[in-house]
Amino acid sequence: MSRVAIVTGAARGIGAATVDVLVNEGYRVVVVDRCRDIPEIPYALATPAELDGVVTRHGDAVLGLVGDVRSATDMQLAVETAVRHFGRLDAVVACAGVVAGGAPLWEISDAAWDAVWSVNVLGTRRLIEAAAPTLIANGPDANGRIVAVASAAGRTGLFHLAAYSAAKHAVVGLVRSAAMDLAPHGVTVNSVSPGSTRTALLEASAKVYGLSSGEEFASQQPIGRLLEPIEVASSIAWLCSPASSAIIGADIAVDGGMTVG
Repeated sequence: MSRVAIVTGAARGIGAATVDVLVNEGYRVVVVDRCRDIPEIPYALATPAELDGVVTRHGDAVLGLVGDVRSATDMQLAVETAVRHFGRLDAVVACAGVVAGGAPLWEISDAAWDAVWSVNVLGTRRLIEAAAPTLIANGPDANGRIVAVASAAGRTGLFHLAAYSAAKHAVVGLVRSAAMDLAPHGVTVNSVSPGSTRTALLEASAKVYGLSSGEEFASQQPIGRLLEPIEVASSIAWLCSPASSAIIGADIAVDGGMTVG
């Protein structure tokens, strides 16, 4: 029987690439995205057309759902939809994330701080708490998997991006504690921390620093280039697989060497 996953932030970037890799590996996937902007986030979020595009290219293997990761109701609906439509749930991937900044910590508005934290941290919590009972109920031999996308920003500090950096540090801590709670049930919880990856979020980060494009971040990485979303997605898909059974509470750096030093 095919494994079934939920991916949030799935309309574009690393989320969409993760859907592509999972489907290619035989998964059926519920793809979730908010599909509307957040006023405190200074760039356009994914659109309904982008979510529809992910669904269209995968046909019956994918079911699209508009939902906000900050909503416990929406995340519970995603879990119920996976079980009802595909018959089971084996893995969830928290890809939804936003960035805001461009000023020192003491000049960041509460609204911007709360928006960044609510999507990146609360959104990860909401997905985990919605999925955990179903993954536990599958039994300890079912290879239940939870993966969250953190960031190289969760391993270091970033100039004028205090809210984002702090939020991604929090995601790593959340993952480690959730991993301890779920390990006795045979469900693993891990995160990946991408470096500068060719996404809309990276372009938004470039504007924070007054750069002409995200391409200018390539020099930060020993690999000498930006990462492609599929490179991060491939690591996520491996963490979703039965092959990763001994990896528990880990944060995997997929950053082209950015944080090695």
